[in-house]
Amino acid sequence: MVAKGDRMVVGCSGGPDSVCLLLSLDRLRRLLGIRAIEVFHFDHRLRAGSDADGVYVRRLAGRLGFGFHLREAAERPAKGDSLEMWARYHRMNAAIEVMTSVGADRIALGHTRNDQAETVLMSVITGSADGVSGIPPRNGPVIHPMLDVGRAEVEAFCRALRLRPRRDPTNEDVRLLRNALRRRAIPAIERATGREITAAIARVAERARDDRDHLWALAVEIAPTVIEPTQDGCRLSVAAFAALPPALAWRVVRRAFQSIDAMWTHADVEAVLDLVAGRPGRRRDLTRGLLARRDRVYLSLSRSSPESRV
Repeated sequence: MVAKGDRMVVGCSGGPDSVCLLLSLDRLRRLLGIRAIEVFHFDHRLRAGSDADGVYVRRLAGRLGFGFHLREAAERPAKGDSLEMWARYHRMNAAIEVMTSVGADRIALGHTRNDQAETVLMSVITGSADGVSGIPPRNGPVIHPMLDVGRAEVEAFCRALRLRPRRDPTNEDVRLLRNALRRRAIPAIERATGREITAAIARVAERARDDRDHLWALAVEIAPTVIEPTQDGCRLSVAAFAALPPALAWRVVRRAFQSIDAMWTHADVEAVLDLVAGRPGRRRDLTRGLLARRDRVYLSLSRSSPESRV
């Protein structure tokens, strides 16, 4: 994950996981040959008092002698958006901007084995086949050094160093799917089975990730033969697309959304697949103001409103 001489941006929310990551990398920086560490904090501005987390992280970074970079969300989630997907999208864009601005080589995030298990279960519940592969240890410049570390170990680390990380009150809200899994579903399964399940789920994710990566590599290779850029979006060749097996078709549609830098939902992908399989002349309004239209030769994705340019 780390090469000698790397300059690293460490994402820190102020919570136990990311504080543990930051302090661990500080202690390991000579062993790992890390040239410099920059601390990044993103304020989603979704709750009152969230700015206090940034103040905490700024002070922690200053105490460690690291540069600090604060970014804030410029908008709120649109109606129908997945809150988690919206937050991840904007947080990662901001982190990449910081990485570029400071000339860093890596972005390190503090997701743990528990986050991995929750992500896999969320994907099962929401029907995301790719999501079952979980969080990759490395995805381009983004690394997750703590995926083999359990949350209990993180808490023990913070207690041993007498740290007082921030606690996000929204993590107690079990109306949010991840919180419901973390606080109710996973403990209930472990009580019912008499075993700890996060490590087993993480192993399933690893095997699924191998399959996913192979399919994605094929989709990336095939996508240019199917997707063409247009002035206001892109279009897919219906004939070329219809020849794809379902496992690749799903991923090529996602590549189409990525090619125009558009957020998408699973319902959006299904809508595109439905249009391709149906008769010409139909259209569907997608999330974020995107429009999908089917003619005899192409299926076009276009930006029908300024809201889609996010």
